[in-house]
Amino acid sequence: MPIRGGVEAFYAYPSVPDEEIAPGTIVIIVEYSPPRTIYVARAIV
Repeated sequence: MPIRGGVEAFYAYPSVPDEEIAPGTIVIIVEYSPPRTIYVARAIV
């Protein structure tokens, strides 16, 4: 994820329990839990 002129890494988990999201899927961040955890959902493109 590009941020502040660099790249940062986050642990990403699906916002719906037990949902599998394949690598490379476009997602949106639903929730941020500091310092490095995000919960995501599939983006509707």
